[in-house]
Amino acid sequence: MARKRGKQYKAALEQVDADKAYPVQDAVELVKKVDFAKFDATVEIVFKLNVDTKQADQQLRGAVVLPNGTGKDQTVIVFAKGDKAKEAEAAGADFVGESDLVEKIQDGWLDFDVAIATPDMMAQVGRLGRVLGPKGLMPNPKTGTVTMDVAKAVEESKAGKVTYRTDRDGNVAVPVGKVSFDTEKLLGNLKTIEDVIVKARPASVRGTYVKNVSISSTFGPGVKVDLESFD
Repeated sequence: MARKRGKQYKAALEQVDADKAYPVQDAVELVKKVDFAKFDATVEIVFKLNVDTKQADQQLRGAVVLPNGTGKDQTVIVFAKGDKAKEAEAAGADFVGESDLVEKIQDGWLDFDVAIATPDMMAQVGRLGRVLGPKGLMPNPKTGTVTMDVAKAVEESKAGKVTYRTDRDGNVAVPVGKVSFDTEKLLGNLKTIEDVIVKARPASVRGTYVKNVSISSTFGPGVKVDLESFD
């Protein structure tokens, strides 16, 4: 069943040439222009990749700190004990704990954006896999959220670190800021994530790697981007 679109969306869509891949700066300016949300909407970039996610070596997953942040205050929790717990608190973690934090989440609390853990805590945190995994909140070494350097992990998360991973269809969607950001700030963040995704090309991929790229605001239509314009 086709999703019904409102008048505002249709009006925004009429301003976008669906057959055109816009230079990235023009695309950013268009996304900002056609946004109609009554709040400061998030801008997201989506890469459609020529990867087979059934192959382990073609699954992308990682994290990157955006130079201009995301515009969102991240609530960060840390599973740690002893001196590492103190380091996390000093770095600005919102909640720090051990089994008490595990139990709190098991009881249904999920009011946070990033979860970080020291390796020695993963035996306990592992019990939360069914809860945190589907929400993309499970600490993972590939995203730098299982680490002994908890202070750095907390600081990066607060500064605008975002994670990325391929979905089952080979898409990678990453938030890159807010509509209220200056165009230059959004461009800086977009170029940073584009560089990371392009360099992460699996060696086993043949032919065209990035099929297409688009950006959009929370409720706005997607705007295709010319990949070569990132250079």
